[in-house]
Amino acid sequence: MPKIKTCRAAAKRFKKTGSGKYKFRKSHASHLLTRKTTKRKRSLRRDQIIDDSNLKAVRRMLPNG
Repeated sequence: MPKIKTCRAAAKRFKKTGSGKYKFRKSHASHLLTRKTTKRKRSLRRDQIIDDSNLKAVRRMLPNG
């Protein structure tokens, strides 16, 4: 049986934390920032944790951690 391959696109977007959860960066934080509110830009700075409803799909794309 062949090795299970990692989805390289997912590997660039998600990182596993020490507790086993997955974190990711929010989108829309790279350009057109003048029209966005300060509050919105501040919330875009923080990393987010994957929601439980999407966790199964992310684990499937990253079988090796």
